[in-house]
Amino acid sequence: MLIGGIVAVCIVLLVLAFLLPRLSSGPQKGVDKTLGVGQSGASKAPGKLGHWLQKPFGTSRKATNKSASAGRKGRGKLPL
Repeated sequence: MLIGGIVAVCIVLLVLAFLLPRLSSGPQKGVDKTLGVGQSGASKAPGKLGHWLQKPFGTSRKATNKSASAGRKGRGKLPL
């Protein structure tokens, strides 16, 4: 379920960044902040468990940021 949600967010950010590059930074920051809160909360678990629990949040943050960046880059390559 969580994977499907992250995939959906990545697609929305990609389309939004392609269509409205300047306005897409706000939603991107919101998603980044939300995943950052989850990552910092998971990192408070003791020992290796904290490291393992925060890893999916970090990977998701990286994927959403990469998706938005790809949308902006694709828009920049248009001949318009």
